[in-house]
Amino acid sequence: MIAEDDAKQAELVRRYLEHEGHAVTVVPDGRAALEEVRRGEPDLLVLDVMMPRTDGLDVVRILRAECREVLVLMLTARSTEDDLLLGLDLGADDYMTKPFSPRELTARVRTLLRRNRRSAASIEDEALSVGALRIDTARHEVSVAGTPVVCTPGEFRILAAMAMEPDRVFSRERLLEELHGFDKYISNRTVDVHIMHLRKKIEHAPRRPARLLTVFGVGYKLTDPAKEARHAPS
Repeated sequence: MIAEDDAKQAELVRRYLEHEGHAVTVVPDGRAALEEVRRGEPDLLVLDVMMPRTDGLDVVRILRAECREVLVLMLTARSTEDDLLLGLDLGADDYMTKPFSPRELTARVRTLLRRNRRSAASIEDEALSVGALRIDTARHEVSVAGTPVVCTPGEFRILAAMAMEPDRVFSRERLLEELHGFDKYISNRTVDVHIMHLRKKIEHAPRRPARLLTVFGVGYKLTDPAKEARHAPS
C-alpha cells in the first residue's frame, strides 16, 4: 500500500511496484491509510510523512499501538538525524529521504519483504527462551515471566536473532543486517535506538540492564540474569 498525498509521485511509485509484480493500493492521506490497514493488513506500507488529516508519524504510532505488524517504509523530505531516528523510534522498518530513485525504492521494498519472509521461515514454529524471556516466533509474541511485551517488527527481529544464540556478542553491524538496509545516514545509531527501547520493555531496570547487556567496544549480548548471577564471583 502507498500512502502519499502527491498524486503524481504516488502514481510513479505505483507503476514501479506493479512492474515488480506487487498488488498495489494507493491512499491520499494518513487517515485513509489507517482505515485500509485495518480493513485488510498489507504486507508493506510505503508511507509519506507529510500528509493531511493524519501525518505519517502518527500513522506509525497508531499502527504499532494497535500491534499491527505491517512493514513500514517511510518517505520524507526531512533529512536530519533526529527526524530519521524519530521515524525509527516509532516503529518504521526503513526510511528514505526525498528526492529518491523509484528504482531504489523498489529495491528497498524487495529487500524488506524478502528478508522478512526469510527470517520468519528460518525460525518458524520455534519457541525461544532465555531465562524468563520467551519469544514465540510462530505467533510473533514476546513475554517476560509470562507478561506480554509488544515489540515492533525490527525489535522482534533483533531479539529473535539474539535469542537463537544466547550469550553470543553481536556487533552493531551484525544486528543492522537483521534490520534490512537502513539509510547509511543513521547507520549504527539504528541499532542503539532499538536496544534502548527493548531494554525499556524487557528489563526491570532499563538503566541497569541484566538481560540485554552492552559489551563495550564490541556490541550487545542477550543473557539469562539468573545464570549470570550464579557465575558471578562471590
